[in-house]
Amino acid sequence: MTEFLTGYCLFLAKTLTLVLAIGVVVLLAAGAARRGQPREPGLEVHKLNDRLRRRQQALREALLPKGERRKAHREARRAAKAADRHEAGRRRIFVLDFKGDIRASHAAALREEVSAVVGVAGPGDEVLVRLENFGGVVHEHGLAASQLARLRDRGLRLTVTVDKGAASGGYLMACMADHIIAAPFAVIGSIGVIAQVPNFHRALDARGVDVEQITAGRYKRTVTMFGRTTDADRAKLREELDDVHALFKDAVAAHRPQLDLERVATGEHWYGTRALALGLVDELGTSDDHLLRLVTDADVYQVTCKAPRSLPDRVREALHAGLDEASAWLSQRNQEGRYP
Repeated sequence: MTEFLTGYCLFLAKTLTLVLAIGVVVLLAAGAARRGQPREPGLEVHKLNDRLRRRQQALREALLPKGERRKAHREARRAAKAADRHEAGRRRIFVLDFKGDIRASHAAALREEVSAVVGVAGPGDEVLVRLENFGGVVHEHGLAASQLARLRDRGLRLTVTVDKGAASGGYLMACMADHIIAAPFAVIGSIGVIAQVPNFHRALDARGVDVEQITAGRYKRTVTMFGRTTDADRAKLREELDDVHALFKDAVAAHRPQLDLERVATGEHWYGTRALALGLVDELGTSDDHLLRLVTDADVYQVTCKAPRSLPDRVREALHAGLDEASAWLSQRNQEGRYP
């Protein structure tokens, strides 16, 4: 039995190796075939009124006795057609989603979405941005905030809803809005700037390792990972951070002049309820409730820019998803082993 299991494991390992090798060859071939071909992002538009109507009707029909479901379905179809005729000429709301990371990677898609909206939006139309962003690199989040400013510059009313958090660079984006709605426990604020650089100079020096750095310009480099940090270097970095902080405060003050910046621009964050009291947001609520209110008297369209995914991208996503599933399974098994 032991010999059988050993042989089977070896066979399985060989098979897996062969499959992986074939997969690598396929990925390389696909990448070579598609290299150089123009690949433009696509724009997806969904009318949220219809999606919500279908879900609500599906629940209503599920609650009815079997004999009444077909009649209810026919009535719902007639009502939907009547609603479509009635909705002609109503104001339009364009919904954009922004889920941030440290590099504000979604900014590239956001600029495409904003360009599409400003090209078709008219007087009375509005834009809703569902924002989840805890900040990161200054210039990346500054660009994302500038994209939202384009909407206001075109005279469109801009509302931002925050269900989880808009902090640091995320709040820089949020404050571009005419109206900010935050969930009671959403993280809001963090109007501050931070720089953190590990320094290995002493460790390298103890081992006789020199790091040569040649610069032209007095402040081309100040605090670095491998060089000796002087008081002058620290002072210059502090000066640069203070300058960025001043720019951050100026942007917030320009769009939310009612704020007491000395009170809120300390780098602290607050939860939604406290943020409302401080004037950082205008209303408490979730994006879901706000959308439910909008669909009653407006046509609501979700606009999403989808970048085309290559075969290697899809394989990587599948691998990451598999690893996430395995991690979740192991975590669950570990919890089951610890608790009765």
